[in-house]
Amino acid sequence: MDQNFKSGFVALIGRPNVGKSTLMNQIIGQKIAITSKKPQTTRNKIQTVYTCDEGQIVFLDTPGIHKAKNRLGEYMVSVASKTLKEVDLIVWLVEPDTFIGAGEQHIAEQLKSIDVPVILVINKIDTVKKEEILEFIDAYRKIYNFDEIVPLSALKGEGTDTLVEQIFKYLENGPMYYDEDTVTDQPMRQIVAELIREKALHALNEEVPHGIAVTVESMKERSGKKKIMDIEATIVCERDSHKAIIIGKKGAMLKKIGSNARYEIEQQLDMKVNLQLWVKVRKDWRENELMMKNFGFKE
Repeated sequence: MDQNFKSGFVALIGRPNVGKSTLMNQIIGQKIAITSKKPQTTRNKIQTVYTCDEGQIVFLDTPGIHKAKNRLGEYMVSVASKTLKEVDLIVWLVEPDTFIGAGEQHIAEQLKSIDVPVILVINKIDTVKKEEILEFIDAYRKIYNFDEIVPLSALKGEGTDTLVEQIFKYLENGPMYYDEDTVTDQPMRQIVAELIREKALHALNEEVPHGIAVTVESMKERSGKKKIMDIEATIVCERDSHKAIIIGKKGAMLKKIGSNARYEIEQQLDMKVNLQLWVKVRKDWRENELMMKNFGFKE
């Protein structure tokens, strides 16, 4: 291996819905973390790997740092906070704005107690005028002494190469933690469950998505010449009224979620997928630690 090979662990942090998962997917080059306009989409610490000739970056996409409203929320904040203490560098994503709210001030205060380089990413620059970007940079410089500030558009891929260059600038020479073909340590079942949850988030009303989880009951490839994966999964919700919304009139909503998810899963697996979806009610599961663990939320 090249003696100048650099490697390290990099946390992506920020308030919900600033584009952390979109940025990670853009750099990695394929979808690993689900994306949605609804906040708090990412619930677990998702690990993805970017490898090139210069080195290897292991990204940790954390849940958005926010004020917790239930045990699931507390779990998400705890995961994000612990991650900050385990990494070599932090990338903090923010919206392009001169107003710095209490949420951003809270993150800045947390960072002051952590002794690793911090790169500020001002995301979504495609939504503002170029001359405004300097104003956003000046506003954020006043609350924290960043090592670098990189404006970019994760959605369009503008500026992401610059960010990767800046990350390598701060990483030290080190080993290749994963082989060069690895893009995630997430098991395929977890990726499939997350893709189904993403399609549910896109399709459902505001009041339902925070209360859903997805479990994959079985995932088996059929024997025979044609490659087909049979998947059985359950969407778990908290109320009977939510179950009715998820199923929809004559099953239309569930069919839409299943159809959209199946397409994405087929792209990931590179084979035909037969997806069977069910909906179950588990009242107040977000307050039940045992249920949370059963649904994959383990610290």
